[in-house]
Amino acid sequence: MEQLIERCCGLDVHRDTVVACVRVPGAKRGREQQVRTFGTMTTELLALRDWLEAHGVTHVALESTGVYWKPVFHVLEDRCVCLLVNAAHVKQVPGRKTDVQDGVWIAQLLEHGLLRGSFVPPAPIRDLRDLTRHRRSLQQERTRTANRLHKLLQDAGIKLASVASNILGASGRAMLTSRKTVSPPRPESNTRMVGACIALWRR
Repeated sequence: MEQLIERCCGLDVHRDTVVACVRVPGAKRGREQQVRTFGTMTTELLALRDWLEAHGVTHVALESTGVYWKPVFHVLEDRCVCLLVNAAHVKQVPGRKTDVQDGVWIAQLLEHGLLRGSFVPPAPIRDLRDLTRHRRSLQQERTRTANRLHKLLQDAGIKLASVASNILGASGRAMLTSRKTVSPPRPESNTRMVGACIALWRR
């Protein structure tokens, strides 16, 4: 089979370890292979990067296993071409694949051009995506909290939603706070809200 990449590396990424297999040109037009295991702490990932640079590796392939691939990808993406491959695609390629030989098998597939990398957006886009996803999760959590509060008030017979369009708005919070005071509060100048606030306080 034709060899397309001269210096490459296959990475088998786990939670605590990274098994790296480097394949480079050897004697008499053969191929030389070295396998080494690194940890996943930042210092050891930097050691992995230096080890790959010492061998002149230009292409690296690793499986997209959970979130464990991200620190490895971030450390290596500026120094070589990183291919994030689908684990299911690697398993579909004919050949023997065990936990021990994962890194070797990935390196062999990579040097023959049999791996197709997944799309990974640039770092600024990834940061923006993480930020927008976090914002959306906060909005969803706020909605769930409002729904739980609305259900609790309905169960208690407090019809706050009947007089306030937003029970977590300024007026709604003022009426909820009034339940904890000794005397009726001074609500806003809205007559409807004043009556509702006093009615809630008298319950």
